[in-house]
Amino acid sequence: MSIDFNNSENQSNFDLIPNGTLAKVRMSIKPGGYDDQNQGWVGGYATRNEATGSVYLSCEFVILEGEYARRKVWGILGLHSNKGPEWGNMGRSFIKAILNSARGFSESDNSPAAQSARKINGIGDLDGIEFVAKITTKKDQNEELRNEIRFAITPDNKDYKVVMGIIAPAVKTQTPPAAAPAANNRPAWAR
Repeated sequence: MSIDFNNSENQSNFDLIPNGTLAKVRMSIKPGGYDDQNQGWVGGYATRNEATGSVYLSCEFVILEGEYARRKVWGILGLHSNKGPEWGNMGRSFIKAILNSARGFSESDNSPAAQSARKINGIGDLDGIEFVAKITTKKDQNEELRNEIRFAITPDNKDYKVVMGIIAPAVKTQTPPAAAPAANNRPAWAR
């Protein structure tokens, strides 16, 4: 028996999303089964690399709107490294920016509401969160360019409200051509 693929669709060509593109995304976490009660990593969302001891979130970002809607970008969000606190601190900063973006708070807002918005009950609260992301390009271990998301865009950015759909994008209007000088319609006596 043969399997016929003649009616299958052609492959999609997914060129890189241009570096610096802003897009509204939904982040999903692929559970890695690692928990550490002392860190608040419960629910099996974290992944631990047995060889290095690093702990991270394995994330999928789906673009929700616009030209690249339904495209996906994958990445990891660092929680801990045995090499030192830098990787975990970068991950914490990224999560803080994601929460600011998703919940509409400026990075400089230290009001009680903003402080409350930056608290979560657990990593599971991040699964499915929607925010504005800056999509960049980076070379992978094989020296090939790929997209990644390392920055969440907050209301401090001038394009935040447009990307989040809070305000409509400005419509560029063309300036009408200058009016032609009026024909000399003055009466003869006024010329």
